[in-house]
Amino acid sequence: MAIEITNTTTLKPSSSLPPLPPMDTHIPITIFDTAAFDLYVATIYSFRPPMPSNQAMIEGVSKALYYFPHLAGRVSLDGQCRPCIILNDAGIRLVEARVDMTISERLPFDPSPELRQLHPSIHCTEELLQIQLNRFSCGGLVIGLTAHHRIADGQSMSSFFLAWARLHKQDKKKQVTDNSSGHRYSTFECLLAHLWKKVTIARELHLEDFTQLRVAVNGRLRMKPSVPMEFFGNLVLWAYPRLRVGDLVDGSHAFIAKAIHSAVARIDNAYFHSFIDFGELYRT
Repeated sequence: MAIEITNTTTLKPSSSLPPLPPMDTHIPITIFDTAAFDLYVATIYSFRPPMPSNQAMIEGVSKALYYFPHLAGRVSLDGQCRPCIILNDAGIRLVEARVDMTISERLPFDPSPELRQLHPSIHCTEELLQIQLNRFSCGGLVIGLTAHHRIADGQSMSSFFLAWARLHKQDKKKQVTDNSSGHRYSTFECLLAHLWKKVTIARELHLEDFTQLRVAVNGRLRMKPSVPMEFFGNLVLWAYPRLRVGDLVDGSHAFIAKAIHSAVARIDNAYFHSFIDFGELYRT
């Protein structure tokens, strides 16, 4: 797959919108930001034609950045040498690229080193968000994004993507029912149960061994008082569902989904506040 970079620019928040109320230019990094992975998270979205033009997509990003100034800022140190985010509207990196084939000819995107070409390089970069618009000859579009995890968790980035999409548009899926209790599990719990079961079977582990997952848990609605879903930053801790291999292989999807649901449910308000208390004990 030959990809030609046609343009690279620094994109800043839109200046066509009314001024926002004044805010602190230095936003401290929280204990949850510190606990997040210190790396860039890469994501790919692929769309068949028709799709809006690159210019329309870029205008949408610029408007979305107006409401998410953290992404256009930079990580630095405050006056006490503590990590912080400077809201300086320095901008994100926006790359435009052309692919000389149709998107149908390339799909599905199997994991390979070649896929890295669809993302901007993360080497020697200070931008917290980078977006690459890969336009295929048919008009299809693959959007490659890299965002630093210390700046935001999955919920925050989803809010940003939805804000961007709403400035155009976009949209949105089964459930497993535990017949003994009538409980209906979420799409996420069902899919994760299915994947956990199939991956465990494929690994051919000993039936008496144990296996576990690591599940990110959003604390926004779990904390009391609740934190607005619009809170931008990291507010995620992890649950670790654990089962015996034999139970995973032989158990129903409802049984596995229940184990996932129970582990996630234990990451509650008290757990999140205990994490904050733990951070305060070691604060310097």
